[in-house]
Amino acid sequence: MADVLIVGAGSAGSVLAERLSADGSCQVTVVEAGPGPSDPRVASQIRDALRLPIGVASELVRRYPSALTDAPRRYTQLMRGQVVGGSGAVNGGYFCRALPSDVDAWGIDGWTWDEVLPHFRAIETDLDFAGPLHGSDGPISVRRVAEFNGCTASFVEAARHAGFDWIDDLNGSTPEHPLLPGVGAVPLNIDRGTRVGPGGAFLQPALGRPNLTVRTDTRVVRLRLAGERVIAVDCVGPAGAVSLSADRVVVCAGAIATAQLLMVSGVGPEPVLRAAGVPVTRNLPVGVDTVDHPEWVLPVTWQATDGVPPLEAVLTTADGMEMRPYTAGFGAMTTGRRDDPTDRPHLGVALMRPRSRGRIRIVSPDPDTDPLIEHRYDSAPADVELLREGARLASELAGATLQSEEVWSTSQHLCGTAKMGAVVDGRCRVYGVQNLWVVDGSILPNIPGRGPHATIAMAGHRAAEFVS
Repeated sequence: MADVLIVGAGSAGSVLAERLSADGSCQVTVVEAGPGPSDPRVASQIRDALRLPIGVASELVRRYPSALTDAPRRYTQLMRGQVVGGSGAVNGGYFCRALPSDVDAWGIDGWTWDEVLPHFRAIETDLDFAGPLHGSDGPISVRRVAEFNGCTASFVEAARHAGFDWIDDLNGSTPEHPLLPGVGAVPLNIDRGTRVGPGGAFLQPALGRPNLTVRTDTRVVRLRLAGERVIAVDCVGPAGAVSLSADRVVVCAGAIATAQLLMVSGVGPEPVLRAAGVPVTRNLPVGVDTVDHPEWVLPVTWQATDGVPPLEAVLTTADGMEMRPYTAGFGAMTTGRRDDPTDRPHLGVALMRPRSRGRIRIVSPDPDTDPLIEHRYDSAPADVELLREGARLASELAGATLQSEEVWSTSQHLCGTAKMGAVVDGRCRVYGVQNLWVVDGSILPNIPGRGPHATIAMAGHRAAEFVS
């Protein structure tokens, strides 16, 4: 029996596993539904940071249907990494931190900006900036593109011409000196074209430790609870069904899979569980008031750029918009081919402080049945108006290069399905269950004003102190 069993080797789980297994007396088992980094299906795809290995043929993601809006119903697919490293192994390398105002607004004891900054620093080596805000010896390399060309250069030039200032360091905000609106290069966990995600940077180097076991291609289907404890974790692996046990169980499966696992195990809102036919063990607001970054996409005729990451710079505005000049169309990002004239770069207009809230609900006790995911992006009229204003600004910047009207999309940053203060306490312990923690994007009380990846990796580092 392990001391700690971690469900999911994503960004938080990989960091947490490395941190806990650094203590040779702590037996750590990690269970991951996808393949490991040595699998021939994986290695080249997760290293190549110039493409997103999430296309229709990808074996490295799990897809979930979702409704973006209610009236009318607009649907999309959410993609989550199902591989050692999780979504951090297949994303575009955006590694902006939460802003100090985001973290302090959570109001969670132990999670003030001053308390989380050492963990942001510990996970990274910033190759561009030194000093008290930046790490110099962490496993994840962070750097920014120094010279732009193609569509990024066109966007930055248009933004500067429109009066926006240049931001030297998007990770340089402090409580005393918050960043002003402007355009800047994205901090990327990409080093010379190689994606340096938490799976490769933290977990993979630790695999030789005798006290660390990683079970890949093994899906956790249910937590078995008795009274106030998890007594077993039921899994399906290459050899069939298996039950594992540990003194401490930490769920790090990502905001969607974590919520579904908790609910099919009897931990969730009583009305939802009863409607799905699941006996209620703990009545907790799992999957309630979820949040993501709504995004409108506008195709442009700017020149596509070869040999660069999908996103190199962003523009931030005073009203909480983030404008993203993607360097190619989605097809080119996923296949690596940039020879399709119809697959053009596009502008993303994302709302980073949305008022809309969504929900995730199970509809069956069967863990193989997809949960019902509703973003409800059109439920807050103020959000829709801000997106319209952002689209107008994008049109001004793009000018005659704009190809068509905007379309609804999502940043795929779903958070808050098991929030601190509601489902887990400030030490990530599930209320009412003695040996169960959650550590991933589920626990964020509100979505950061930047993409959440760096913040989720930080949370894995921070939570190691709570689980040990």
